Amino acid sequence: MSDGFTRLFQQMLQSGQEMARAFNPALEKFDPRTLEKMFPTMSADMMEMWFGRTFNREGLDAKTRLLLTIGALTVQGAVAEPQLRLAVRHARSAGATQREIAETIWQMSMFGGLPAMQKALELAQSVFAEEEAEK
Repeated sequence: MSDGFTRLFQQMLQSGQEMARAFNPALEKFDPRTLEKMFPTMSADMMEMWFGRTFNREGLDAKTRLLLTIGALTVQGAVAEPQLRLAVRHARSAGATQREIAETIWQMSMFGGLPAMQKALELAQSVFAEEEAEK
């Protein structure tokens, strides 16, 4: 690789890591090098592709992205339970209110159905209860 390409790749990777941390506050402590033993290029490829090129700072903010994620996971129903709980936690960390999360879930009832909405609301409420217990 040329020096110019190496610098460009490193810049894209760094940009991707910064965006990932903004998108998901829990990634602040994530060390992508832990994946390198199993998949030597996976972490770099993922960061560069998902965040280095695809997302940008001028786009949607972290809270909006996470509310969209909650909406998509709600429509998927119970198959996405762990992911939904995690997205709710991260959305709260990114500044989403309980009401904004609930409204996002309610909006999805017309797409995923009432059972999917009810399950997602139950999961969100359990995350909210955990937050209260931690205070």
